[in-house]
Amino acid sequence: MRTDRLDRITDGGVIAILRGVGRDDAVAVADAVVDAGVTALEVTADTPNAMASIEAIAERTDDAVVGAGTVLDAETARAAQLAGAEFLVTPTVNRDVIRTANRYGTPVVVGAYTPTEAIEAYEAGADAVKVFPAKTGGPDHVAAIGGPLPQVPLVPTGGVGADNAGEYVRAGAVAVGVGSSIVDGEAVADGDFDVIRENARAVIEAVAAARE
Repeated sequence: MRTDRLDRITDGGVIAILRGVGRDDAVAVADAVVDAGVTALEVTADTPNAMASIEAIAERTDDAVVGAGTVLDAETARAAQLAGAEFLVTPTVNRDVIRTANRYGTPVVVGAYTPTEAIEAYEAGADAVKVFPAKTGGPDHVAAIGGPLPQVPLVPTGGVGADNAGEYVRAGAVAVGVGSSIVDGEAVADGDFDVIRENARAVIEAVAAARE
């Protein structure tokens, strides 16, 4: 099951990140991005009522996996798992979170920026490494990490959108994490979920084109 969940993330190649989105809107956002073809959604743990959003999305869709992001400690990791999170994402290398994820068979994508952090996370039990913040070094930085560490699946996150997602894939990323470029705050506030659907579709198409 753990491998299946990870495969759904990498097969689709896009994690849509919901940060600061209320529970009711989160369900509508999830519907829109899944309809566009996204197979993985991340609700950040610093979002109000994040666990309720994870639970609601998990109950609603079988077409995508839903996970928790910005997981900073084991307690939050476990709460997210109990709410139905099918994967966990951290911004930093946190061994307590990795252990909790491994203990209960939940894939974990661990934040790192340097090759040292990346291999530390992977050897500690990370299923993939979230290169964060990706925009600081860009695709070249992702390629530079992947060069000596081809065994580490890389998921650049932070500043990724339809205009550069393909570049990250060509640099070796197995997937990309995308926040506001898909889940536009103004569109959420206006209830314009068609815009969110179009944003998601554009990123998916960019990733698919880069994989051809």
